[in-house]
Amino acid sequence: MNKKIQNISVDCVVFGYDTKAKSLNVLLIRRYLESQDKKEVLVDDHVITGYHMYEDETLDETATRALKELTGLTNLYKQQFKAFGDPDRLKGEKDLIWINNEKFNQRTITIAYYFLLKIEEVDIKNNPYQAKWFSVKDLPSLGFDHEQIIKEALEDLKTKCLSEPIVFELLPDRFTINEVQDAYQSILNIELDNRNFRRKLIRKKYIIALDEKQTGVSKKPSQLYMFSKDIYMKLYRKNFLINS
Repeated sequence: MNKKIQNISVDCVVFGYDTKAKSLNVLLIRRYLESQDKKEVLVDDHVITGYHMYEDETLDETATRALKELTGLTNLYKQQFKAFGDPDRLKGEKDLIWINNEKFNQRTITIAYYFLLKIEEVDIKNNPYQAKWFSVKDLPSLGFDHEQIIKEALEDLKTKCLSEPIVFELLPDRFTINEVQDAYQSILNIELDNRNFRRKLIRKKYIIALDEKQTGVSKKPSQLYMFSKDIYMKLYRKNFLINS
């Protein structure tokens, strides 16, 4: 039987992008607890998913386990971005009730990760954790310090997406230029010049124009593109060698 490390956990912020709503979302689970006689609701809010580490696990393995339990997915883009160890991080009134029921250490330090995935790849209808997507701009009541963790994950994502093409981890395999722009605008919370953005993006060698257009749209269908990770990695290695 795997033995837990009682005061070290891994919390996972799972980001997904809704192309229809043009919204960057985070996947949250419901935290719910009733009194023993079931006459009183003690805790009813949301949290990001997380687990205490097992003694024989690495941090990455714990994060991967948490993601797989929540979504059924593995091998997604993940980024470890910060440790959270404030001594008061788990001492809210509802948090203490929850901790007492779950019997874990109040002085728990968590290592935080975020994952990027395509919303359509996750079936949340029958999710045992009552998982639900929420816009990062409209979060519900959150337990522990999870609002802070989400905000700091978003700040790290903003920085990373300016230097790496990770936005394509959030988009369908075939996408329009407008969908890419909308995704960047949702992450960065800014407006981008349409003409300038389009011109720069289609010049990238790793953005491949397809012989296809959108279907099922009322307006004029747009050209579809795909992102080539292979081409990007070859270009990245080449540039790295030149700059070294």
